[in-house]
Amino acid sequence: MHAPTSKTLLIVYHSLTGGTRQMAEALLAGAATEPAVVLRLLHAAQAGADDVLAADGYVFATPENLAAMSGQLKDFFDRSYYGALDRINGRPYASLICAGSDGQNAARQIARIATGWRLKEVAEPLIVCTHAQTPEAILAPKQIGSPDLERCRALGEALATGLALGVF
Repeated sequence: MHAPTSKTLLIVYHSLTGGTRQMAEALLAGAATEPAVVLRLLHAAQAGADDVLAADGYVFATPENLAAMSGQLKDFFDRSYYGALDRINGRPYASLICAGSDGQNAARQIARIATGWRLKEVAEPLIVCTHAQTPEAILAPKQIGSPDLERCRALGEALATGLALGVF
């Protein structure tokens, strides 16, 4: 049983080649430094509206697929959107994008959905560009470098601290 003052940070991710998963896990490690925050890391296929409703803040993590968020993250939003609409207004969110090019359209898509949910963006989208541009490079397992993983970890720490302190 969690203390009544504890907050929950929900991290919903999809990862095909491992890059986005590494980013989400680094964010989770940073957030874990704040003991007053309960952390939930869920694959997009496993997450739904009940998980969204039970959380106080969110991180949405996706690879960039064809200049868009992944289909599985989109499916999560499709399944969860109306069940959470007008019930999570004002809650904080951030996004992680593992991109082959620039990741901006995936970030825009997440921001549009978050705007509909009336969430509050508390950090710029954290985009890691792998520069994967050939079919072989795109489908190859990714290894995210330490500097980028550190940025994810720092974002997780900042989000969890902000939730714990009631800043968001």
